[in-house]
Amino acid sequence: MRGEYEHTVDAKGRMIFPSRFRDELGEGFVIFKGLDGCISCFSRDDWDAFEEKLRRLPIAKSRKLQRFYSANYVCEPDSQGRILIPNSLRTYANIGKDVIVAGVQNRVEIWDADTWHRYNDEVTTDEIVELMEEENL
Repeated sequence: MRGEYEHTVDAKGRMIFPSRFRDELGEGFVIFKGLDGCISCFSRDDWDAFEEKLRRLPIAKSRKLQRFYSANYVCEPDSQGRILIPNSLRTYANIGKDVIVAGVQNRVEIWDADTWHRYNDEVTTDEIVELMEEENL
C-alpha cells in the first residue's frame, strides 16, 4: 500500500477512507492502536494471522500485547466511503479534525496531521541511511 492522503474527521468521528486503500484492505478491515501514536489498519486476513501469532505465545509473554491489541474494531465503510473511528482510538492517537492516511507496506496508518508532520520532521536522512545500512538495503 502506498500513498499519503489528507482527510478530515467530522464531529461524529467519521472520515472518508481513501478508495484505493478500501480496495486493497477489502471489506471489513480492522483498525487498532498502532505504534508511534497512530491508528493502524489491517485486512481481515492480515489481522487474523497476527492474532493467531499472539495466541500461540505463552500468556506470560503475551498478556501485555493481547491487552494492547484487544481494542480493535472492524470497519465497514458506508455508501459514501466513510468509516467511524471509535472515540477510544481517536483519543489514543490524539486525532483532531485533520488527519493523514498513509499506506505503509501491508497496512494503512491514520495519523493526526500535526503529529504526522512533527514525526516526519524529526526523521533525518542520516537516520534513514544508518537504518538502511544496518539492514543491508
